[in-house]
Amino acid sequence: MNIIITIAITALVVLYAGLFKAKKALLPLTLIGLLVALGFAAYGWNNPVTYYGMMKMDNFATAFSALVISGTFLIFLLTANYFAKHSENIAEYFTLILFALSGMIIMVSYQNMSMLFIGLEIMSVSLYILAGIRKLNFASNEASLKYFLMGAFSTGFLLFGITLIYGATGSFDLTGIQQYLVNHVTSVSPLFYPGVILVLIGLCFKIGAAPFHFWTPDVYEGSPSLITTFMSTVVKTAGIAAFLRLFAGAFEPLHDFWMPALLVIVVITLFVGNITALYQKNFKRMLAYSSISHAGYLLFSLIVLTAASGSNVFVYASAYTFASIIAFAVLILVKQKTGSDSIESFNGLGKRNPLAGVVLTIAMLSLAGIPLTAGFIGKYVMFLNVMHNYQTALVVIAISNALIGFYYYFKVIVATWFRDGNEMVLETPLAYQVVMVISAIITLFIGVFPSCILNLI
Repeated sequence: MNIIITIAITALVVLYAGLFKAKKALLPLTLIGLLVALGFAAYGWNNPVTYYGMMKMDNFATAFSALVISGTFLIFLLTANYFAKHSENIAEYFTLILFALSGMIIMVSYQNMSMLFIGLEIMSVSLYILAGIRKLNFASNEASLKYFLMGAFSTGFLLFGITLIYGATGSFDLTGIQQYLVNHVTSVSPLFYPGVILVLIGLCFKIGAAPFHFWTPDVYEGSPSLITTFMSTVVKTAGIAAFLRLFAGAFEPLHDFWMPALLVIVVITLFVGNITALYQKNFKRMLAYSSISHAGYLLFSLIVLTAASGSNVFVYASAYTFASIIAFAVLILVKQKTGSDSIESFNGLGKRNPLAGVVLTIAMLSLAGIPLTAGFIGKYVMFLNVMHNYQTALVVIAISNALIGFYYYFKVIVATWFRDGNEMVLETPLAYQVVMVISAIITLFIGVFPSCILNLI
């Protein structure tokens, strides 16, 4: 609870600082607030607390809270030189991102399904505005409208599903729902089954899993690059954590019912994300389709539920978050210089800016799942989890999709190092250097010493 209060107060302080034109104070205030929230997360480790049966800050919630706060902290550092000197809505940017973050903390720590809905809506409403915050940009307006319409549609599915589950069990509490399923193994209410499927559909919309992914590429491409970075990393991580908390906890006794439907979604997500990314010439759009495929890999943890499912998701989400932050940081720099976000705009990047070239290569290798990177460990634990149950066909499908991913990620590496581009100098602000180096070190550290977080949760 202290984490949410700290982030909410920081958001209000930043908003008031913006009203008084204290632009230089916005970033320091935000970073200090996030560091304090991160300190509360560290303090709460191994000290689970339940707040009035509505929220539960256990190690699962604390770990994912720390991850989304850390990711948001690095994304805020990318605001250096991002805004025009005379931009009027910097405080609004910061405040909305912080409110979205507070919604995510609720999403990873809810104990009552009403809190899942509240957290999801706090996050979503903030993101609808952020996607269209460039009011004079047609692509940004289109992204906001599509995100709002699809988001509202998916929320309807989720809310109707929660209603049916309440009608069947008489409870919103996750423990109460799980206990109902345990006590009524052979006599579960007919209302419960469609409720589970509707909740599954609603959450798949939110994380961009196929076939509920149609909003993702257009929204990611049209939104400001900073907001796309936020949506494709910490927002997806929070969505997956909320997904896991519900299905690996309350709905676990009905695993045999919802697992086949989820299995179909995982296979479709992998193929749609990877094959479509293969044909993209726009780097931002390629990352959008790539994020769809990574949602499929993250859902692997729910195919076979084990005690390590939470830790496996945390490892993969960490690997994906930090690698994607690097990719988007380099994209922002390149786009500011060239005005383009096509893959061709990365031609010769390694010669123009060796640091950006090296960290981008590390990020692409991690996203592709190459050994000695965090991405490899993430894919390995996901595949190993499924193989324990002898679902080798699914592992073969996943590995085949990973090979497809090698191709389009290596296209970026080839453009960076082996193709000639313009000779303009690409300057890297200090804040960007810090973000890229920290993210690259974390990516390599997890890849070399995975045991440090493999059994964290």
